[in-house]
Formats: sequence, C-alpha cells, structure tokens
Amino acid sequence: MRLSRFLITASLIVVSAVIAEARDNRAWVPDMGDGTYINPVINADYSDPDVVAVGDDFYMTASSFGCAPGLPILHSRDLVNWDIVNYALKEVPPTDFYGSAPRHGKGVWAPSIRFHDGEYYIYWGDPDFGIFMVKTADPLGEWSEPVLVKAGKGMIDPTPLWDDDGRVYLVHAWAASRSRFNSIVTICELNSDGTKVISQPVLVFDGNDGVNHTIEGPKLYKRNGWYYIFAPAGGVVDGWQIVLRSRNIYGPYESRIVMAQGDTPVNGPHQGAWIDNAAGESWFLHFQDRGPYGRVIHLNPMAWNEDWPVIGEDPDGDGCGQPVMRHKKPAVSGKVAVTVPPTSDDFNSRTLGRQWQWHANYNDTYGFTSDMGFMRLYGHILSPDAPNFWEVPNLLLQKFPAEEFTATAKVKISAKASSEGVMSGLIVMGWDYGALGVEKTGDNFTLKLVTCHDAEQGNRQEAETIATIKPSRVYEAGLYPNLECDLYLRVKVGKGAVCKFSYSLDGKKFISAGQPFQARAGKWIGAKTGLFSVTPDGNDRGWMDIDNFTVTK
Repeated sequence: MRLSRFLITASLIVVSAVIAEARDNRAWVPDMGDGTYINPVINADYSDPDVVAVGDDFYMTASSFGCAPGLPILHSRDLVNWDIVNYALKEVPPTDFYGSAPRHGKGVWAPSIRFHDGEYYIYWGDPDFGIFMVKTADPLGEWSEPVLVKAGKGMIDPTPLWDDDGRVYLVHAWAASRSRFNSIVTICELNSDGTKVISQPVLVFDGNDGVNHTIEGPKLYKRNGWYYIFAPAGGVVDGWQIVLRSRNIYGPYESRIVMAQGDTPVNGPHQGAWIDNAAGESWFLHFQDRGPYGRVIHLNPMAWNEDWPVIGEDPDGDGCGQPVMRHKKPAVSGKVAVTVPPTSDDFNSRTLGRQWQWHANYNDTYGFTSDMGFMRLYGHILSPDAPNFWEVPNLLLQKFPAEEFTATAKVKISAKASSEGVMSGLIVMGWDYGALGVEKTGDNFTLKLVTCHDAEQGNRQEAETIATIKPSRVYEAGLYPNLECDLYLRVKVGKGAVCKFSYSLDGKKFISAGQPFQARAGKWIGAKTGLFSVTPDGNDRGWMDIDNFTVTK
C-alpha cells in the first residue's frame, strides 16, 4: 500500500512537473493559477478589441488592417484565458485592392462584435472604402460575405445598437487622414437587418472642446434607460477613457472621464469593450500601446455608481479609475483551462495555424501547406527597382507574444544553380526590419543579416555577410541542378524589443549573427516575426520548406 501511494505521489509530481515545464515554456501566461491574473491578459497586438458575451462564452475580435486572414475571432470562458478559434474574413475587401500588394495601415479598422437574434455581427470601418459588416450563426464556422453598409471615406470605428423598439442605430468616428476632420462622434440609423444605413449622420458629441480631443473608437450600449457611448480620447499613447450618457439616442450627452493612467505604467489606456459575465460582474477590456510590441490587451474590473461606470481601481474615490496590474479573476462556473494564443507550429496540418497571417490577401503562388510535415514558401519575385521588402506580400508572420521570447525556425532552403540572389529566411518586420537570410551565391549559400530603416520611405536595405554555407544537397532538376541548405534560424527578442539573430547547422550550437537589431512597430501594428522568401526578377523562383517554428520564453 505504501509503495502504491509512493508511486502515485511520484507520478503526480512528474505530471505536475511536466505541466509546469509546459506552462513555463510559454512566452506569456496571465493566469497565476491562484485565482488571480496579471495584465496584460493578452501580451500581443490585438488592437481595438471588442467582446461579446453569449451564455458562458466570450468572443473577441480586433483590428487586422491589410493582413489576411482578417478579423481574428478569439474565445474565452473567463476573460483571462484566450485562444484564437477562427477568422471572420478570409480576404480583405475589396479583394483585388488588398491582394495586389501590402496595404500597410489600411483595411480593417476597429471592429465591433455583437449578438442579436441568434446571429453574431461584426462591423468595421475601412477609411478608404466605407463601413462593412459580416455575420454568422456560428462564430467557429463560416462567416458571410462582407456587406458594404455605407460607402465613403473617413468613417471608422462603427458599433451597432438594436434598440428596445426594434430600431437599429450605428455610431462611428471619423479619420482626419481621409475626411480632414476628427474628434467627433456621429450616429445614424440602419435598416432592420443591419445591412444598410438609412439616415444621415447626426453629430452627438464634439471632442473639439479643449478637453477630449481625438475622441474615437465609440462603443454604443444601453442600460437602465440610459444610452452610453464608451470612447477613448486624448490619443493612443497618452489618452484616457471617457463615457458619454444620455436619455436620448441623439443626445445631448454628458461626459465623464472614467479611467486614466494614474499611478500605473499603463499608458493610454485606450479603446475597448464593456462586458458583463453570467455572475453579473462588469468588466472592461482595452488596449495599451507598447510601441514595437503593438497594442496589448488589459482586463479591468468595472463598477457602477449612480449610473456612471468606474473602470479599474479608484483609490481616491473621484470616479476616475486607474488600471489594475493584478486582480482577482472573473467569477465563472466550472474550471477553466490555462490557455494562451498559439505561437509554435510544426506545420503538420493542411490548415495554416491561426497564429499566422499573410501581409496581403493570400495568393496560391505564395506557398502551400502539405501532409509531408512542412510548409512551403515560394520566393516573391522582386523588381530590380525594389529597394527593400516593404512591398513583399507573402511575408508569413505572427505577432510578438511577449516582451521577451525566442523564435527558432528549422528550414530547408532551395534554389536553382542558375538563380543568383534567391534569398529565404527569418524576419522581424516593421517600419524598420531585420532579417537573417540565406542567399544563393555561386556554388554555395551566403548567410546575410539584412536591415532596413524607414522601409516605407523607400530606403535601401543593407546587408552584412555572416558566413558561407555549403549546400546540404545538390541534385539534378531539369536544365539546372537544385541546391539545398538545411539549417536553424533564430531570433531572441529581449526587453525593449532588442533582437539578436543567430543560426545553427545542427540545432544545438547557435552562432551569433551580426549586431543586435532594434525592432520597430509597423503601420498601426506591432512588429511581427516570421518567414520570407524572395527571388530577383528573371530567375526561377526559390523556395523554403519550413519544418517547424518554435517560440519559447
């Protein structure tokens, strides 16, 4: 009996150690395992989040701009542990515009997600084309084709409200970059099925009041006969949360600042979503802009005082809260597993992992999944005039998952003997980028660290030669032999988003590659890491087979 108990205890210790090791190996885990959580609950770039509660399930979506697939769908049972379960957009509309090249900073801006009459709705603004909507009865299944609810420029951040009398309203903000004005909130009416705007917009709040400049991201709600508009003001980096309320949908609205940075390191805090859980608790999810790390997601408790919300903790009792750094988890029924959005990928599926997005709408010529244990990425054909990788659409990228992490790719790089300059490898992409790539040079491969600053401005990238690597294999393939190179490419991201590249021929001994690179955010998105492959125009396309991509702390 004692031996049996000893074996059981030993087994439990081993199992616990395995679980702990798996947990510790994840780049960021907000669930502390003791009934509390730490912020951010998602330490990755999910800009402009919105959330809907249906039963015991929470579904979140966020801005995806020109990346595809778009409109990520995340799921949680407790608002702390999240997983990516779907995308609502396979392609960003109009598909021809967003498929021909990367459209940095354009596309899907600040979506809202709502549940009405058995269906989930997502509305978003494209500042160049108008307000769109998709819907579904099953958020894990297929979403409808996008509907253009209203065409035009400058309309952003829309949220619908199905009122008690059956009428449907839409609130949204305006982008100065297209309309030449901003800091206002307008409301219009939709038809009964929410597919078309049927009235002129009405100005309901003017942030040009000397206080609430740059008001945007409005979310429209109704509670106890009050209409509420939650919105950030003051700008993404240094702003605050305000709430507007009125007994009439068109106002006039009173305003109050309900959360600001206070004595915390959480700058902003910016656009988000009020949500109630089944236990009757109120919570608020919002983002914090962290530069190269993107716009990470925070969860704050919310209380009501005389029909005004107070978000976060309010130590001085003035009605304006500040973000919490650690807090008791939301109440739930049953046990919730510790879950984080995926990062590592062994590419053993015919479906691309949900952590990955292309830099433009997918084209079949970008590459393919397979049943052979790898993902194939073909070289994008570069014009001789292309100064850098800013216009490369087939970058296969994922978000930074934490402040500090290491990403390692095991790859096989291929190029025809006749195709000089074909290059594939690992990249950290933003307005500045750094890439560790293998270039076909004569009878060998040359390992290079490529960097570019202010890529959008057309600056030419610079390359530092790191090493000459002999082919792992050369074999006959038509008119010209094919050369292969097997190796491991790694980037270690440290505090401040300082990136150190290295490589290995055996996966054990890694050799430093060049000087550290300072990552920088992209256009409205954080820096991303992933894979690239390019081929100079006139050459046969090279390619890279990605065996696995592993992210650790």
